[in-house]
Amino acid sequence: MHRRQRPAGAGHVGDRMKLHRRRVRCDGRDLTVITLRPDTDCRFSTNFYHGTWHILGDWRAARLLGRLLWGLAYQRRPGTLVLIDRPHIDPNPFDGRPGDPIALVPAQLTALSTTAARALRRQLPLRGAPDGTVRWQTHGLDPVAAQRRVPWQERPRGVRPPPVVPVRAPRTRIDRIGGLLAFVAAPPELRDHAPGVYNLGRYAHRGMDFVELERPDGEVQVFDDYRHRVSAARAARRELRAEGHDPAAAGFDELVWDRGTAVRRRALRPLAPPAG
Repeated sequence: MHRRQRPAGAGHVGDRMKLHRRRVRCDGRDLTVITLRPDTDCRFSTNFYHGTWHILGDWRAARLLGRLLWGLAYQRRPGTLVLIDRPHIDPNPFDGRPGDPIALVPAQLTALSTTAARALRRQLPLRGAPDGTVRWQTHGLDPVAAQRRVPWQERPRGVRPPPVVPVRAPRTRIDRIGGLLAFVAAPPELRDHAPGVYNLGRYAHRGMDFVELERPDGEVQVFDDYRHRVSAARAARRELRAEGHDPAAAGFDELVWDRGTAVRRRALRPLAPPAG
């Protein structure tokens, strides 16, 4: 049997990456929904902990998310948003509960009401052929991100970092809207957040890094072993249910956290030498 060869550029997440464009009818109007291609090898999840919404993933997911935020800041079509949904959404890596689809919304271009978000959620996952393919332009992000991560004393003479002027639009927020975790921000704020998200993992501590999106309501958090954590959380839920624990009982999620840690430790335990 011959292995099917992937097309050139499949899964590319750099400048001019390919994304799908769909027209979706929600609450009486059309939305232009930009989605990842199925061959995009990035995974995300979400959770709500200590009063903060988290978008979760690994280093590669952070690079992709940074580009999505940057490119979205330059969109001009009203009613446009970016949607990350299955198969790119995992259970969260802590208690294994399902993650929410993620909507990135340009505040001055698109109004996403609770009714529209709920209508969009009911249609997920979006199936069938897309209405088109877009090339996501983000070439301006790379020099800005490079200046953000290079210490000042090491920058070439005459090169100054772009000014960072936080702009807090009245509608800027991160919240769960109609079953979607929505980050709604004005274009200047999308551009301001994109380099920090893109650079996640450059200065990680013990395999983890994070950056705030809308203090104190949201942040992006990444782990170098994100996928291993997701797998361990899934296994922990299966084991506990097989042992007769009720997922609806109080404290079940905490049990999953502890069992997930044990599952990860088991995976790291060296194999015993063969007997004899």
